[in-house]
Amino acid sequence: MIKISGVSKSFNGQLVLDDISLEVKENEILVILGESGTGKSVLLKNMIGLLKPDEGSIFIDSEDITKLSEKALLKIRKGIGYLFQEGALYDFMNVFENVAFPLKEHTSLKQQEIINKVQAVLKEIDLAGIERKYPSELSGGMKKRVALARAIILGSKILFCDEPTSGLDPIRSRDISDLIKDVSKRMGCSTVVTSHDIKNAFRIADRVALIHKGKIIAVGTPSDLKSSDDKFVREFILC
Repeated sequence: MIKISGVSKSFNGQLVLDDISLEVKENEILVILGESGTGKSVLLKNMIGLLKPDEGSIFIDSEDITKLSEKALLKIRKGIGYLFQEGALYDFMNVFENVAFPLKEHTSLKQQEIINKVQAVLKEIDLAGIERKYPSELSGGMKKRVALARAIILGSKILFCDEPTSGLDPIRSRDISDLIKDVSKRMGCSTVVTSHDIKNAFRIADRVALIHKGKIIAVGTPSDLKSSDDKFVREFILC
């Protein structure tokens, strides 16, 4: 469903992504794991077309998004749910309005249909009854849940989650990780999660891609990485 081939990206002469090649299989959760500043979020932004690689190709459903016009790219993005690192909720909108926003922007549903869909997805992620609250009234964990609800409201079959456990305590980190796994499997999504959270990455991943200094140095199941003989892989996992 997603294929990255030879992708490189630099900023001000500094190489951030170095010849990245990676595939995301249908209905799998792939966690891109690595230290802060190793290019995880940059890779994800290239995968959705928010950034364009200097070299290489990114195929989504056999379409090379690096060659698309902005109009064609927008059509691709509509099929991708994106959970931003900080949630990126609109402070001036309540929960209902935040979650309903993609439906109002990208569908012709009537108001009652929108209400029904928003209520259903909030119930699905255990947030029923908070529709009228504003982001400032929510905990960090609840904000992430609302942002996830907004990311999946269109029923996208591709889900990108950028550092979903960032800023959360261990219990909330586990909860949002489990929720992402549950939603992904229930919806049949191909899901890409960036993270530096080893414990929760291994908890939810079908496969893990370990990135270091802009290069993918290991790809495999959590068991594969745990049994790796590579020195950096072992040190990173055990740190």
